[in-house]
Amino acid sequence: MKNRQRVREGGMAALVVFASLAVALGSALAAADGVLEDGKSAQVVSIVNLKVEGGVVSGELVNRSKWPLREVQLFIRYIWQWKSEFKPGEDVQGRAVYHTVEREIAPGGKVDFTYRPSPPLPSRADGYFETTVAIAGFSEVIE
Repeated sequence: MKNRQRVREGGMAALVVFASLAVALGSALAAADGVLEDGKSAQVVSIVNLKVEGGVVSGELVNRSKWPLREVQLFIRYIWQWKSEFKPGEDVQGRAVYHTVEREIAPGGKVDFTYRPSPPLPSRADGYFETTVAIAGFSEVIE
C-alpha cells in the first residue's frame, strides 16, 4: 500500500513539473509569435494593384514594416454567386485556398504575386465567381 501511495505522489509531482514547463514554454512561444488584432496586419503588409481575371489573382504585396517579411500567406476565396438566387442550382462551385508568397519583402519594398487556381474555375452561364483576397499571415524578421 505504501508503494502505491509513493508512486501516486511521484506521478503527481511529475505532472505538476510538466504542467509548469508547458506553461512557461507556451508563454515564451506566444511572446515570440505575436498575434495582431483584426485589421492591424494592414499596418505591416498590404495588397495593392489587385487584379482578378478568369480566376487568376495577381497584385503586389507592400511591406510597411521596418523589418523584412517572409512567407506572406494569402487567403483567396472564390464565392459562387447564382444568377437566380430564387432557383439556385445543385452544385456548390465556391472554394477557398491559402497561397504562400515565398519571396522575402524588404522593409518598404514591394513584391509581385500571382495565383492560378488548379483545377481552373469552371465557366458557367448560371452564375459567376466573386473573388476576395486577404492577408492570412506572415513572418516578420526582427533582427
